Amino acid sequence: MEIALFGNPNTGKTSLFNILTDSYAYVGNWSGVTVEKKVGDLSNKKGQLIDLPGIYTINPLSKDEAVATEYLMNGSFHGIINIVDASQLLRNLQLTLQLLEFGAPIIIGLNMMDVAEARGLHIDAEKLSKKLGVPVIPIIARTGNGCDDLLEHLDGQNLPTSSIPINYGPEIEKLIEDIIRLLPSYSKISRRWLALQLIDGNFVVKNKLSEMMDLSVIGYLIEDCEEKIKQTYQVKNISEWLFKKRQQLIQSVLAECVTEEKRNKKSFTELIDSIVTNRVFGVIIFLSLMFIIFKLTFDWLGSPLSDLLDAFLSGPFSSWIEGVLVALNVSPFIQSLIIEGIIGGVGGVLVFIPQIFILFFFISFLEDSGYMSRIAVIMDRILELVGLNGKAFIPLIIGFGCNVPGVMGARTIEQPKERLLTILLTPLMSCSARLTVYSLFVSVFFEQHKALIVLSLYVLGIVVAILLAKIFSFFIRTEESIFVVELPPYRVPQFRTLMRSTWDKGKGFVKKAGTFILGGTVVIWLLTYVGPAGTNVQADDSFLALISKWIAPILAPLGFGTWQAAASLITGFLAKEIVVSSMNVIYFVPDGESLQHLLAGVFTPLSAYSFMVFILLYVPCLATAATIQKETGTRKWMFFSILYGLVIAYTISFILYQGGRLLGIGQ
Repeated sequence: MEIALFGNPNTGKTSLFNILTDSYAYVGNWSGVTVEKKVGDLSNKKGQLIDLPGIYTINPLSKDEAVATEYLMNGSFHGIINIVDASQLLRNLQLTLQLLEFGAPIIIGLNMMDVAEARGLHIDAEKLSKKLGVPVIPIIARTGNGCDDLLEHLDGQNLPTSSIPINYGPEIEKLIEDIIRLLPSYSKISRRWLALQLIDGNFVVKNKLSEMMDLSVIGYLIEDCEEKIKQTYQVKNISEWLFKKRQQLIQSVLAECVTEEKRNKKSFTELIDSIVTNRVFGVIIFLSLMFIIFKLTFDWLGSPLSDLLDAFLSGPFSSWIEGVLVALNVSPFIQSLIIEGIIGGVGGVLVFIPQIFILFFFISFLEDSGYMSRIAVIMDRILELVGLNGKAFIPLIIGFGCNVPGVMGARTIEQPKERLLTILLTPLMSCSARLTVYSLFVSVFFEQHKALIVLSLYVLGIVVAILLAKIFSFFIRTEESIFVVELPPYRVPQFRTLMRSTWDKGKGFVKKAGTFILGGTVVIWLLTYVGPAGTNVQADDSFLALISKWIAPILAPLGFGTWQAAASLITGFLAKEIVVSSMNVIYFVPDGESLQHLLAGVFTPLSAYSFMVFILLYVPCLATAATIQKETGTRKWMFFSILYGLVIAYTISFILYQGGRLLGIGQ
């Protein structure tokens, strides 16, 4: 049995998916979490659940919404779970009616009952079920309340289909009959539903049917009817008329099933929103929150934990491994590889795990609390000035964790050119991989101002992205678009959800440390171990040094013109974490002198900041570059993102370093 999960954005689909499948998919209390379908086995072992992107209507506006419609057209599913927000039934039931018209077996999960009750809404689920002709199960997906009842209904494998009548008026009904006579049979899909989708302008349905027949006659019939509808009923187009007729039916159903308790007092969410979405205070509050998070991450909590882990790995653990290798009479080559290469390189990255997980914990808290949607609203006012809207900021925020899902998150943007702009700008967001570099350098050069320095880098990435959006918009002309985003009620995230969300974000870093970074570190160590003169050469005479010395003079005006810095930047194209592991290998010394101590003798505070800015802005990592090519469908934009990143990084680092020298700052 295959069950499809449909619903509006931010109605709790992903939370319900996690409950019904005993699995974990990324959860965020904001729209745009699911950009592809997710598949999980139902916990009752009776089949699979397919979590589809959130949509407001079957007629898609963006690439991710098209996934849901294409699934309806092609999926061999046995039924549908339609999750609706009980506090927003008037809007949510638009999609429900379109699903009921599709004719597949369906069950409705009436989610967020707690929110509805808090707003004074009392819903008679049994009466609503009779009106719609399908089971309606009240649930709270976030806590799991009622989800067992939902699963029991799936157990029977005999979900009912609805026969609710929706009359669109004589003109539309006649048009539907005319179109049905012309349509070929298409799988088991209702011809009436196909006709309605063609009338509504659904491009996915139109493209599928155009492969089977010539739709020109149907197009003429729709155009003719649309003119009559516009003149008779004073609507902008035929889609507006379909919407109005469904809305009338929804209002009549809700009038009998929902009672509202009048409340004069503002809700908690409204009171908070009056402050955090303020034009001026909203930005200040956001920056203040980020500063506190970075303070907790790099000073109060993260730094002591990282120091303890570093002391353990470089001290007792390293000594124990060395003793074991000596006892086993392992060759000096293998000893050097394990101690200097693997433990020195990978261990140098692993010490930042506490800071990364702490940062992800607080970001997950902001996401699930409902605050992130407010940030998108605040940024909409700024992004409008550069040819984008607030929806573009959501992929950028996702990019703080990893640029790859951030680039993929741009699928939620309807306008193709806005989507392209967002994809090109997302690599400028400071991902968790760069965090290892920041942690290393701020602990050496900015001990008293760690949080402020890291915050400045995050803000710089956003500011550069906004400025470049304005420049790019002159060449990539964007169409005018409207920004619509859910503003969910604020809520205290569940600890279990926070832990799973934090682990989900951080496990990629741990996995990469054990695979990609490990492999990269071994290669880097070999390049430092081998040179033209043979093996076990001095680092300055290694192949890595010979390669990097060609690049080092170019970087000298930026304050880090050493071959070691150049080598670290080259490896950073594979993954930004490898920058730190490269430095641990390149700067490794037998007497156990710390990397931090060595860096203090090579960099100045000014050149260190310049280096971090360069890491922030220069080429996207290999995985991000590949994702840009996949999402844009061409290598041209991938190479463009690499080229402009290098130019911008070099320019800004040059201005910062040379300007700082002139002013005598950080020398």
